[in-house]
Amino acid sequence: MQESPVMAPDPVELKGLSWGLERRLQFIDFRLRWERRINRMDLTNHFGLSTPQASLDIAKYTELAPKNLAYDRSSKTYTATPNFRPLYQRSSAQRYLAELLATKMGIVEPTASFIGSAPETDWAPSPWRTINEQTVEAVVKAIQERMAILVSYQSMTSLDESVRLLSPHSLGNDGFRWHVRAFCHKRQRFSDFVLARILRIDGFEPSHVDARQDSHWQTVLTLVLAPHPDLPPAKKRVLELDYGMENGQVQLPCRQAFLYYTLRRLGLHTKEASDPLAQQITLKNRDEIQPYIDALSAQG
Repeated sequence: MQESPVMAPDPVELKGLSWGLERRLQFIDFRLRWERRINRMDLTNHFGLSTPQASLDIAKYTELAPKNLAYDRSSKTYTATPNFRPLYQRSSAQRYLAELLATKMGIVEPTASFIGSAPETDWAPSPWRTINEQTVEAVVKAIQERMAILVSYQSMTSLDESVRLLSPHSLGNDGFRWHVRAFCHKRQRFSDFVLARILRIDGFEPSHVDARQDSHWQTVLTLVLAPHPDLPPAKKRVLELDYGMENGQVQLPCRQAFLYYTLRRLGLHTKEASDPLAQQITLKNRDEIQPYIDALSAQG
């Protein structure tokens, strides 16, 4: 099933709308798309509005998208028409699924979500990585204020903790763990540091490290993914659909700093397995990307 295009309203029509009204219009659009209905009580309950204000908001949405909704007098509810087309990116399928998962996982409070009636949802579990609240606060503060932090860090190569002076500039997630990207003054290079392995932060000091000098962070590579050439046509077609491929391939932008994590998640961090059923996709431009992979191995 093809994704309905998100059609933004004419900029002239939205000129002068307040942030609050814009958000409420997004809410109406979201509920119409995913629950196929909206009424004034939905707005009054979610935003704490008066009933007259809720009526004005629905009238404004109707003005912007008259073909998107129809009033059902029997239920006193506005319903989405068969020709409904979302006005806002906030109503995209990707946003809906991300919000659904975040709500079910307890990351987002249900009252903060636009989802009203959620379908039954579950996910493949993975162990939670321990995150110290104060560590995250300190790292974010250091990034925002361009400070260096003195940390005690537990590496994978030693049983003893090591003291490092780090100048952090960004946060990153490899799909399983949170990292901080920082300049390590001890090793004189930019590296990733797992937040859970920061045992203690012992102080701050001014930093003059420029994040623009972190070439691995600033360099964005393009990974070209394709079905394994030895797969039968039917399986290739399934993979093309799964990954949204066009003409048998899809491009995936990736920071050089995230290259190893990305390839590992895709099972592409080593040469392709001989059995195409074991490794169903390939890195089509491996020859182009291989020097960057080798550079990571050399850095250790």
